[in-house]
Amino acid sequence: MINTKVVANTLGLLLIVSGAMMLVGLPFSFYYGSDDVIPILAASAFTMIFGAACWGLTVHSDRTDIGKREGYLIVTLGWITMSLFGALPFVFSGAIPSYTDAFFETISGFTTTGASVLNDIESMPKGVLFWRSMTHWIGGMGIIVLSLAILPILGIGGMQLFVAEVPGPTADKIHPRVKETAKRLWFIYFMLTLAETVLLMLGNMSLYDAINHSFATMATGGFSTKQASIAYYNDQPYIQYVITLFMYFAGANFAVHYFFLKRRYDRVWHNEEFRFYTLSVLVVGLIHTVGLMYNHGLGLERAFRDSMFTTLTIVTTTGFVTADYESWAVPLLFIVFMLMFTGGSAGSTAGGIKVVRLLLIIKNSLVELKRLLHPRAIIPVRLDGRAVPQNIMTNILAFFIIYMLVFVSSSLIMTLIGLDFISAIGATIACLGNIGPGLGSVGPTANFAHIPAVGKWFLSFLMLLGRLELFTVLLLFTPFFWKR
Repeated sequence: MINTKVVANTLGLLLIVSGAMMLVGLPFSFYYGSDDVIPILAASAFTMIFGAACWGLTVHSDRTDIGKREGYLIVTLGWITMSLFGALPFVFSGAIPSYTDAFFETISGFTTTGASVLNDIESMPKGVLFWRSMTHWIGGMGIIVLSLAILPILGIGGMQLFVAEVPGPTADKIHPRVKETAKRLWFIYFMLTLAETVLLMLGNMSLYDAINHSFATMATGGFSTKQASIAYYNDQPYIQYVITLFMYFAGANFAVHYFFLKRRYDRVWHNEEFRFYTLSVLVVGLIHTVGLMYNHGLGLERAFRDSMFTTLTIVTTTGFVTADYESWAVPLLFIVFMLMFTGGSAGSTAGGIKVVRLLLIIKNSLVELKRLLHPRAIIPVRLDGRAVPQNIMTNILAFFIIYMLVFVSSSLIMTLIGLDFISAIGATIACLGNIGPGLGSVGPTANFAHIPAVGKWFLSFLMLLGRLELFTVLLLFTPFFWKR
């Protein structure tokens, strides 16, 4: 049977970490004189006390006894629990009085979706607003991986947690020991965040705004400290180009960053997924550039900036906004909609279907055409020169089919809740793909505040489903998961 004690023990540790991280924004509360110090302290204390109780009551559990089922359960419940308690600073401070709205905003942060219900972001208390961005940064690489890096108490069971946390189709571990892998991933993540913060400050952005936007960029989350998002800086091209560049970095496999830092450039450019990701962004960006110049009369620089920014913010599922893409010509808007299904690279902080899955589906389709001409030939699907095992291809095809079924059925549910067709499909793909802004009434110039409460809870579920790539969550709804 499932070891419930070790599950409760690990969730307790995660809550202790989460409660401690709520305090990181307090210096900004003091500096700006915002009235959220007591609410943050109260939320942090409540979270850590509850976490300590869960940990203390199960302290003698065997933490090495984490199997695959415990791993999947901890990851899913970890995200839910973190979001349930992570909403407390918003509620206690009165920044978001409704717990439904606060939970929606929090799980949107932890899942790096960036869908928001806030209509006056600039008036938010600075400490609470910083916590909002912090949820992005924590969720970007995953609270479980974070715990593996700083809490070796999890022991050998860590491998099961890592597999459940990063369920992408490639298992390109940088280091054979999962804790070492987690540490190296977080080091790269931290250094890229620091580099972006410095570069944004060189563009005359304040330290507070620079940190918040760096958190959101590297996590591919999209929460901004400005109501207008990055469109607030439309007269500062430097800032928008910096964020564009780091969105590109965040959407790439972090193993690629590691190999680049180790100067193993052959492992970088010979990576087919990375090449496909880079070339796709460039081609689509140039198509949008030409379209904006021809249909909207924009100059070359502004058209290129808006098109590359929008292409990357959608592909990497970041969700920042510099232009209202719904006002673009229909062919350009259709391309944007198709990009919402793409996602970044496997092993990145981006959501979506992932580039490598789409690449392998294309390769498999071409191989099937060859097999029609040569039915007796054994023609494997290859990636980076290596044959892809059939079970991996089966998993990818199953993922794609289930993803599309979830999208269609969820869009139908959103229409039953009361949304029009465009808004329903826009809200569904925005949350399932962890993108943030969608189409229609939840488009780039609007938000999710008007969605009924039942719709917000359902979309919150879709965010979790998309962030953990379907199987991790759906597995919990199968009868055989709970059997001996």
